Amino acid sequence: MEAMVKLAAVGVTAVVLSAVLKKNTPELALLLALAAGLWILALAAAGLGTVKALMEELARQAGLSEVLLEPVVKTVALSILTKLTVEICRSAGEGGVAAFVETAGTALALLTALPLVRAVARLMGELLT
Repeated sequence: MEAMVKLAAVGVTAVVLSAVLKKNTPELALLLALAAGLWILALAAAGLGTVKALMEELARQAGLSEVLLEPVVKTVALSILTKLTVEICRSAGEGGVAAFVETAGTALALLTALPLVRAVARLMGELLT
């Protein structure tokens, strides 16, 4: 709860300051938004370590290899990075670039998830034989 209050304070402050700056120096407003976003990510990153540790523990308990867990983590990271990049591009007024980033992010997430698809196909093959 405390972390969310900090995140909200940084976000609201950045939005208010950005709105003021946008009138005279839109480039500076974009840089402020980017800096605030990075600060917010840094605040949230502490919790991500706990989530990863829990996922690893659950995978061990379920008898899953970390080789299967890695694509899940990478795909989620790609998703978050793609979303952030798209929103930054849209904030800068570059909707076309945002669309290309979104499409590329989707393709890369699919590519990253291929080891999971292979593992599921192998498991299904073993169950059917």
